[in-house]
Amino acid sequence: MHLNPYGADAVELAADLANRRPTSADELADRCRDAGLLLEAPVEASDVDQLNATLDAWERVVDADDEPARARLLNAMLAAAAAYPRLTDHAGGWHLHYRDAGQPLGAVLTSLVAVGTALHLAGRGMHRLRRCAVDGCILIFADTSRTGRQRYCSTRCANRDAVRRHRSR
Repeated sequence: MHLNPYGADAVELAADLANRRPTSADELADRCRDAGLLLEAPVEASDVDQLNATLDAWERVVDADDEPARARLLNAMLAAAAAYPRLTDHAGGWHLHYRDAGQPLGAVLTSLVAVGTALHLAGRGMHRLRRCAVDGCILIFADTSRTGRQRYCSTRCANRDAVRRHRSR
């Protein structure tokens, strides 16, 4: 992730991984590379296990009933992933990491998801992380729209719901 590894890319990666969880270390490594992450160590099965625990906690943040509950759950994730911020240039440009150096991918993803989600919600609005509004679709998405009114995970779901509403009239 090039410019800000804790910006919108992090929360979108979290949604992608939660919506379609990796089943192996190789798949996790490939999907992280595709997202622009620099893998500093071999990916192990334990990284997949840690990611699944992180995503379980993250989905509780997504599904929280109100903003204070969402903040409380996310603060617990941040506390578990806490490390001093540090400058690094490992990817060819200086940027901040909110994790200790030399961590396995599971720990890196834990801090990336927690900090990225916190920055997304604090910067764009606490309501900008949710599940699709279409009945039967449980996919999670991060609302990065200009207006902050995104209700659907994809154009396909938006069109499907529009057709449903039109036919019901």
